[in-house]
This record gives sequence, C-alpha cells and structure tokens, in this order.
Amino acid sequence: MVVVGGGIAGVATVAALRGGGYVGEIVLVEKAEFPYDRPPLSKEYLAGARDLKAVALQQPEWYADQRIDLVGDSVATAIRPEMGEVELSDGRVLTADKIVLATGGRAVRPPIPGGESPRVHVLRDAEDADALRELLVEGARLLIVGGGLIGAEAASTARELGCEVVLVDPLDPPIAAAVGHDVATWLQSLHGVHGVETVVTTLESLQETATGIAAQLAGEADSREFDVVLLGVGMRPDTDLAHAAGLVTDRGVIVDGWQVTSHPDVLAVGDCARLRDHRRTEHWEAAQHDGQRAAATILGIDPPAATAPWFWTDRYHLHVEGVGEMREADAETQVVVRGTVGEPPFSVFTLRRDGEAHRVVGAVAVDDSNAVRAARRMIDRGTAVDPERLADTGTDLRKLLRG
Repeated sequence: MVVVGGGIAGVATVAALRGGGYVGEIVLVEKAEFPYDRPPLSKEYLAGARDLKAVALQQPEWYADQRIDLVGDSVATAIRPEMGEVELSDGRVLTADKIVLATGGRAVRPPIPGGESPRVHVLRDAEDADALRELLVEGARLLIVGGGLIGAEAASTARELGCEVVLVDPLDPPIAAAVGHDVATWLQSLHGVHGVETVVTTLESLQETATGIAAQLAGEADSREFDVVLLGVGMRPDTDLAHAAGLVTDRGVIVDGWQVTSHPDVLAVGDCARLRDHRRTEHWEAAQHDGQRAAATILGIDPPAATAPWFWTDRYHLHVEGVGEMREADAETQVVVRGTVGEPPFSVFTLRRDGEAHRVVGAVAVDDSNAVRAARRMIDRGTAVDPERLADTGTDLRKLLRG
C-alpha cells in the first residue's frame, strides 16, 4: 500500500490498516520531514508557543513500531494505476497494489491586483506559518482577508502578539451557516472587544509602497497601508496527480461511498476527495473518518458507523464546537438555547419537529464540550427530547439521551 500525503487523512489510513490487521508493506509519502497536525498552525504554532515536533501527528518511533515506511521530504510526481506505480520527486518508483491519495489542498489565492506581492501570505502548511510568524512582531499592521475559521484564529493569535489587525469579509457575520446567526454575530463581536477592526467589505486591490502595502477596500475612498496581508479565503483540493492519471475529478477527486475513485486500485481521502453529488467536508475529523473508511475498504471489512459531522475552533481563549446542521427557526425547526448566548459556557441546539416529537439535528457550544458530545449522540440515535428540559441548565443531558 502506498499512501500519498501525510495529513490526518493519510495517517488515519495507515493507522487503521495496521489496526485492522493488514500485514503487508505500507509506505507513507509526506512532503514534510514528518506528518504534523494543521489546526495549531493558526494558533499555538503561529504564536511560537509550540514547535513542529510538538504538533506531530505521531511520534517518530510510532512509524517504525507499526512497520510503516515513512518517506519524508518527498513528493509524488506521478501515479500510474495500471502499472501499480508511484513516482517520487527524487526519481524513485514505488510499486503498489493499492494507492491512496491524501494530497489535501492548497490555499486559494484570488486574482487580486497586486496579490503577487511577497507581503501577501496564505496559511496552509508549516512553511506558511513560519514565514508569517517572522512578520507578526509587536506593532505590525496586519490585514486579514476572510473571517472564517483560519482568519478568525489568526486574528486572535496576531492580537496576542501585539499586532494591529483589520479583518475584512463580505459576510455579516461570517460562519453563520455553521453556528447559526446569533452565535456567529457574537463571535464576530469578540474581534472588536479584543481590538480587531472588522469591515464588511471586499478587497479590491493591493499595491506595494515604500513602507508597506496599500490595500484598497471596496466602498472606501482612500487605501489603507499594512505591513502584511493574510488571505484566508478557503482552499482548493489538490487533484493534480489524479487528473494527470486520468481519474475523474470535479472540485475534488470523485469517490464513491467506500472512498474508491474511478480506478478500482486508487482511493482518495481527506480534503482532496469528494463524494459525487455532495459537497466536500473540510474538517479534521471528516478527513480522519475518510482514512478509516478507506482502510476498511482495502481490508474488506465494515467501515466505522457514520456519525454526525463535528468541528471545532479556538479564538480569544474560547473553545467553540459544532455538530450536525444548524438552522434558523421556522415552521419545521426550533432553536433551543441552553444558558445565555454570549455568556460562556452556553450551547444552542437546533431541533426538527417530527410530529409531536422534537429531534436534535445540530448544536454549537462555547466552552461546553459535554453539550456537543451529548448532542452528537442524540443526532446519531434520533433521540426525541423535551425542548424545555433541554433548555434547563439544571437538566443532566445524559438523562435526555435515554429519551
């Protein structure tokens, strides 16, 4: 087995293969020295509080213990499924019965005039974080374009480092689709509380000056000058290997429900993969589940049971988690607040009316992981709950799980 890419999806694949009893050779190809976790790149790693070894997905000895051949500092330049070959950047050719693509994605760089300036950065891998960290000195003027998870987390980190931060996003508020409008509005307000200026607009152009880089924001007469710009506007799946090999790609490497691509000997997992007729899910746990499902497919065993999608983010020393699907209240949906929005810990549940019953379909919580864990079980089990008891902070959520 050759797994191309050492993010969480690739490491989850090799771990599940060995854990499931696979005894053959496993090779994991990773462009960095070793696989590392990416969520800390906008937080502790960017702040310099943790080094790369501290965010490694596995300790170095783990690969040897699991008899996994880790080929670090290497990139796959071609796959040839019909021949069972993976060609590496150093000219080596690996043979494989099955190939698993875990190539992840690349940070999007929109075609903004002036966007090619060396003062314009993205944040996708450790090299990006290293380059950005050098510039985030006290007093540095930082423009962040994009108020999603990466942008918000980077804004929080930059403020702790003493930077002056302006964050722009055309959505007001960002991430409302993930956490609901009220929670998203409160999260956006935290930027102002912590000294970040937020502007509901878009970036039109950039131009280097003698002392920095001038940014023209839509709707403003004068440009603003910054020392550094961070683009946090999403990622594009890396499908180059798959496309060159003739696999079906369309906003990702197209896979079936078992992570198999259009070639039966090639699977794809994580950010690079997309289930046909579905949107890609770009969260950490979703990539981990892809890897576990791919391993089960290779082993010929049942995959892990599906569970409601979950994500998390951290900003300004607050921990936010979400599970399932958040919706606004309507004729079919009821929103239940447990606690008070804006006064952590609190949680918000979305319930779907099912006849006389109410069933949880989504939840978001701030500094209340127990609420999200309970909500996930409710979603997975289809548990009917009493909205009044759910809203009562004195109610033990474990009792509600029993229906």
